[in-house]
Amino acid sequence: MRITARVDYAVRAAVELAAAAPGALTCDRIAAAQGIPSRFLQSILGDLQHARLVTSQRGREGGYRLALPPEEVSIARVMRVEQGFLAEVHGQRPEDVEYPGTAAPLAGVWVAAREAYRRVLEEVTLADVVAGKLPAPVAELAALEAAWRSFSDQPGE
Repeated sequence: MRITARVDYAVRAAVELAAAAPGALTCDRIAAAQGIPSRFLQSILGDLQHARLVTSQRGREGGYRLALPPEEVSIARVMRVEQGFLAEVHGQRPEDVEYPGTAAPLAGVWVAAREAYRRVLEEVTLADVVAGKLPAPVAELAALEAAWRSFSDQPGE
């Protein structure tokens, strides 16, 4: 799993907007709250606006707002704005990958890994993050001690 800075910033900005909903926040306020470079954030907010997840308004009462209720916006939806597919293998969707010979079943591994990743990211909404209460299946995974260790720290590795 690799989450780019751009994806991380987009999700964090969306969470800030969810916490302020239905109010608006300026780019500078979001940037300061999350420690995101303002110029970079402007570009990200433009992407979110183009994807119709965010609206903007000029003026004294202006700023950025979520275009949808926070409980209707999954983390996966925000991530897809910045990275497209949630999982890729050499720029292809996992189901489009084909391997010869003994490696052929590996495509199924990539598809299964993507589905596990998708199930978590589609399940969690901006509202869940703001409330600090993850859906039960996700909370159970996050509560596993092994989940907090890097792959190289796992026993037997």
